[in-house]
Formats: sequence, structure tokens, C-alpha cells
Amino acid sequence: MSVKVGFLGGLGEIGRNCAVVEIDGELALLDCGIMFPEDDMLGVDLVLPDFSSLLDRVDDIACVVLTHGHEDHVGSLAYFLREANVPVFGSELAVALARNRVEEIGVDPDMRAVETNEWVEHGPFRFTFVRVAHSVPQATGVVFDTPEGLIVHSGDYKLDPTPIDGQPTDLSTFAGFGRQGVRLLLADSTNAEVPGFVESEASVGREIRDLVGRADGRVILACFASHIHRVQQVLDAVVGAGRKFAFLGRSMVRNTEIAKNLGLLDYPDEMVEDIKDLADLDPAETAVICTGSQGEPFAALSLMASGQHRSIKLDPGDTVIISATPIPGNETKVSRVINNLVGTGADVYHGRNTHVHVSGHAAQDEIKTFINVVRPQAFVPVHGERRHLYANAKLAKEVGVPQVEVCVDGDVVVLDNGDLTVKRTAIPAGYVYLDGVDIGDVEDVLRDRRHLADDGVLIVTLGVDMASGEIVIGPDVDSHGVRDDAVALHERVAEAVTSAVGGLDWPADLDTVRRRVRNTASRSVKKQINSRPVVIPVIIEV
Repeated sequence: MSVKVGFLGGLGEIGRNCAVVEIDGELALLDCGIMFPEDDMLGVDLVLPDFSSLLDRVDDIACVVLTHGHEDHVGSLAYFLREANVPVFGSELAVALARNRVEEIGVDPDMRAVETNEWVEHGPFRFTFVRVAHSVPQATGVVFDTPEGLIVHSGDYKLDPTPIDGQPTDLSTFAGFGRQGVRLLLADSTNAEVPGFVESEASVGREIRDLVGRADGRVILACFASHIHRVQQVLDAVVGAGRKFAFLGRSMVRNTEIAKNLGLLDYPDEMVEDIKDLADLDPAETAVICTGSQGEPFAALSLMASGQHRSIKLDPGDTVIISATPIPGNETKVSRVINNLVGTGADVYHGRNTHVHVSGHAAQDEIKTFINVVRPQAFVPVHGERRHLYANAKLAKEVGVPQVEVCVDGDVVVLDNGDLTVKRTAIPAGYVYLDGVDIGDVEDVLRDRRHLADDGVLIVTLGVDMASGEIVIGPDVDSHGVRDDAVALHERVAEAVTSAVGGLDWPADLDTVRRRVRNTASRSVKKQINSRPVVIPVIIEV
């Protein structure tokens, strides 16, 4: 019986992590993440995996298995479960973080929290979770016991010797599976280009405590809302300095409440204030813990930076700590926010000028150690851009893995009778866009938005007698974002449209007039300034 592993996302980009394991004709989804939109994805809020190949076989879907609770691994789960509401397995925190998002869109999910090192049997699938150290509590790798041998998925991991929660990556359990014999290892590639070892998460806490202790005014600290270990260190620094604090940002409020209720976040309740009440206190005795570390336009930190936040106005002497580095694609947005923050007179510290961030992903020496512990017969790098995947593959070859395959989204690994082959582009794995509340493959919409951004828009208003063809109003021409002498350009477009409309056979229908006006205006602008703005004809029937 063959076993297949297909990749719907996360192999060629940062985020959108999603794979599917197939055994005996049934399917298990492994993670279900989102990706933040890139700069040219105008108006797009989130990017999801393409689930079409799964939903064509909806009756074959057995379950979803989550490695941990970060958005790039659970963020699209709500949209998947809306189409296929199957059981979801993961750690207590992972399913709790995912549940809230799922319930928000009206789905009642079947969430099943599982302890590490306990075997789960569901349909033809038998799997167990193994603890790994990452930047969120209860992160895990997953081991599938299949008819073709053990398949190990590392999840996001690092070999942190002093993790915040005292729970290091469980190398002894991974080594036990290595001694049994691992047929295939799928392993995180995010930091495969980084030499050595990643510093411990605990090293960040010391720097944050120092910055908070030296701050004279109010302290603003921004990080990922799901980065619970970082939030704990921020809280330790703030409470240790005797500052009252408020959580700000919907996801920050929600996630900290979930983690506190699960006993994964510790702080004294009496130190928490409502954000409105915090403004009445001495700024030197307060702190705000908020979202916005990735420059999201409507996140709390971005609104503060632009002076638009309704509760917080930054002043000279405030200290802002951005405890993160930009996700690839977010660099411009983050830089803009930092520049705006500096412009307020605040002291700004971030991952590129101060040691306030370390990665939660293994670097090269950690990756080699992990591979040597697991000792797989075959290796497929996952989670990363193409360069990260190839760097990880190189490391696996250096430590002697017999078979190393670099895959991309859409590929399917087939294990059959001891052989491993890869079917290239075997399943759909394109980007699916979340645009407001609508989900779809909106390439045409994105093309129009890029067109608008690059070449602008031209509006032609025309009142015409639809029986005789006499132009009664206009043509009036207006433009936005068209780079040229607008007055002269508008005159020439109006002349061309007048001539073109006069050349129609009358009476004519409205669609014919619109088409003639649009095409004529577009050709006129192209001829004059070599640009193709979006042309909007407004035809008034007289």
C-alpha cells in the first residue's frame, strides 16, 4: 500500500504551511496556515492554500493535524473547516488558538487536544506528537506510523538549551524513532542559511528588562500575539519595573487570555489596566503590550506611529520596543512604521539595532544535530523559500542522508514498496486570496489593481443622443495617477473620443458606445505617453 505526502503550501514561501498525507485512500491535512500578502498583492488581506484537490474528495478527508498554534500553521483552518468540518488534533494551546478563529465564522469545530508521546489512531492514521522548543508553548513535531515506515515532521523547532518554559526539544524521543528507523524526515528550513546555533529565547529577556528599567517615559512593546514566550518575558520586565500595563490589539487580548487560562502565561491581575484608564496614570509607570510588529496598516503600533490611535498618542521620551524582525515581504511596511515612530520623538528599539529578538527556528548546526538524531533514510526540506529549501537539502547531504529531494508546492512524495519517488506539480497549489470577506483566485483583480497603481485611471464622461449620435454633454475627461501634462492629454483624448463616437452607425446600443469610448481613449493615451491607465467610460443616455 503506497503512502503519499503532498504539499499545498510552505515550500517556496514563508508561511502558508500545509501538507496532506494519504493512506489507504484517506487524507489527513498537516497544518493549515496563512501567508501575509506581498507588496504587489494590492488589497489582499491574507493568502491561503488551494484546498480544491482536497475538497474534490471531501468524503476522503479524515482529520487535520496541527504542529503548533502560529498563524502560518493554523490561520486558514477556519476557511478549510467551513468546507470540511473534520476532527482537528493538536496540543491544548494549538487547538485553543485555532478554535477562536474557527468559531468566529460560525463553524462548530471538533477540536481534540492531545498530550505529547500519546499515540492517536484515527481511520488509517496512527500518529503521535513530540515536544519541540519554539517561540510558542506546546509546539510539536509529528510522527506518522505508516505502512511504508515512520514519517517524521519536525514542525517549527530549535534546540534551545534554556527555553522559557523549561521544555527543550525532546531529542531522546526523536532518537528513539531514529533507532527504529525513519523512512522520511520533513524538516523546517527557515534558518538553513544561518551558521551555528540560534541564541536562546532567554537572552532576549535580559535586554528587554534593561530597556524597560532605563525608560523614563511610557513603554510600548510590540510582538506577535501568538509569541507567548516573548510576551511572558515582556510581562516579566514590565511587572518587575513596577509598571501597570494594558494589552492592545484584538489578537493580543485574545491570545493572552487563552494562554493565561491554560496556565501558560503568568502575571498578576492587579497590574492590568484598561487602555483608557492607563492614559490617566503617570506615563513613567505604565506600559502597553500590543500588536503591529510587522507593520500591519491597522494594527495598534502602526496607528500610534501615524498619530491615528484613539487611545495612545506617542510623546518624546516614550520608549518603543519592536521585539521582532520583518517577515520577508514586510520589510518596507516595517521600515515605514519605524520611521514614523522615530518622527514622534520616541526612542525606538527593534531587532536590527538592539538584541530584542531571536529566531524560533533552528540554524545550521542545530539542523545537522537534529538530522543526525533522527537518522532518516530520506529527507525533504519544508517551510521556507526556495533558497532555504536548497540550503537545508545541502545540510542533509553533508550529514549523509541517502536520499534528499527538494520539492515545491504542488509536488507529491510517493512511498511505495521501499521506493521514494516525487510526482512534480501533481496537485493544485496556487495562491488563494482573502480579499476582505471574499475568498478566491483573484489574479484578474490583482492585475487591475497593479495596473491602477502603475498607470492610473482615466474617466471619460459623455452625454449622447442614442438615436442620432449627437454628443450633448462632453466629452469630459479626468484622470488620477496618469503621469503627464493632464490638460493637454485630456484635450487630445476628448478629440479622439468625439471623432470615434461620430464614426459609429446610429442608432447604437449602450455597450457599443462604452466599448468604443474605452478603446479609443486607451489607444490615445498609449500613443501619447506610452501608458495604459484603466479607462472608465461614463455614458449618459440623452
